Amino acid sequence: MGSLTLSRYFAFRFFVAVAGVFVGVFVLVAFVDYIDLMRKAGDVPNAPAGMLVLMSLYRVPQIMERLLPFSVLVGAMACFFSLSRRMELVVARGAGMSVWQIITPALAVALLLGTIGTLVYNPVSAALREASKRIESKIFGLSQSLESYGSGYWVRQRGNDGESILNAGQSREQGLKLTSVTVFTFNPAGEFKERIEAQDAELIPGAWELNDGRVYAPNTPPRDFATYTLSTKLTREQVAESFAAPDTVGFWHLPTYIRFAEDSGLTAAGYRLQYQLLIARPFLLGAMILLAASVSLRAFRFGGVPQRILLGVAAGFSIYVLSKVTEDLSKAELLYPLLAAWLPIVAGGLSGFLVLLWEEDG
Repeated sequence: MGSLTLSRYFAFRFFVAVAGVFVGVFVLVAFVDYIDLMRKAGDVPNAPAGMLVLMSLYRVPQIMERLLPFSVLVGAMACFFSLSRRMELVVARGAGMSVWQIITPALAVALLLGTIGTLVYNPVSAALREASKRIESKIFGLSQSLESYGSGYWVRQRGNDGESILNAGQSREQGLKLTSVTVFTFNPAGEFKERIEAQDAELIPGAWELNDGRVYAPNTPPRDFATYTLSTKLTREQVAESFAAPDTVGFWHLPTYIRFAEDSGLTAAGYRLQYQLLIARPFLLGAMILLAASVSLRAFRFGGVPQRILLGVAAGFSIYVLSKVTEDLSKAELLYPLLAAWLPIVAGGLSGFLVLLWEEDG
């Protein structure tokens, strides 16, 4: 009964520590993002501050998804250091609890948080990101049209009148609606025909419908238009593959996008990787617990607290670098998505496990 009470206490302390780190980072990221939006809105007359705040709040949850493992790592280290400093770990060991029993509550909470993050938080953050894009298109409109054609999304397409190259500053609704659109059209002989700039575009059957823009053609004065129809042979699935970034698709919709991409003969490596990353997220958080425990459970007994803190941060950063390398290899189809998602977890979890095993039983 005493061990169960201590386990509940440790689980609560760990949850409070992780929640505190997560909320603190969330507020910091939201503040920085809002300042950046204010800077961008400096050239937009009468930009509503309330809408900017709302857009920033909608954008931050997706950013925090990538920072969740570090929040768990830092929160776990803070929790274990606090327990060690207040001699509560000594009491737990005196009650007959092993290191594995001490970290089990944190592991259980981490697995639960990771599961909720995959099944609930990820779809909500993807939906909020789409909502932020709608607000951004309303506020900035053409004022954010591309100053240089080296950013955004690019796709080469073929239509009834020849080929064209389409660039969009942003995409919404998984690529079906685009913002800040620039199109370079060519005639059937491959010669440049005209450049089209539009505030937004929407995919309709067999064409892109461009709205509120201007056409620039050689030896012809520019002409404005309210609606312009650009023929295309792209399908909804091909558009989604070109304009919908995998991390903007919610967990529950990823299997559909994978199936659409494969049925259309397109590469689905990005979607498959994202799907595996989300499935593996609870275990990634568990690996962070093992890393945090390996550097912080006995820190005050042996001294060298600053060095152990730096070691824990370095271990987390190493896992991050390894995950980015494996993700890039997977997107280039040089590594299976399953291996790319689970290799950093196995490396981090096994390292922390071996250190704990050595300190406990070695």
